[in-house]
Amino acid sequence: MNRTAAFTALGRALTAGARGGPSLGARLAALPRMVWATITRRYDGGSRLAMMLVATAYVASPIDLVPEAFLLLVGLIDDAVVIAWLAGAILSETERFIEWDARQRSVVPGHVV
Repeated sequence: MNRTAAFTALGRALTAGARGGPSLGARLAALPRMVWATITRRYDGGSRLAMMLVATAYVASPIDLVPEAFLLLVGLIDDAVVIAWLAGAILSETERFIEWDARQRSVVPGHVV
């Protein structure tokens, strides 16, 4: 997923309540289900989930590509960009998962419509 898509998803998610899209609460509630469906290989979000985990580890890690101690503002900017990408990626992927989950719930195994 590229940065533009992640930031676009973040913008859409922040305005979704007004447009009738999934609320932030619904997206956050879908996150554990999305992780489980990915782990059990029912949902194809493995690579995207892995990228989100790497971004989370980067932000949480004390080791940084651009340390804040030496390059104050620049060191904070790289973390802010990663956090913004991560937020957009989570919102985008949870929206995609909610749509996938709704399609899965509407399908009855063994019945042809």
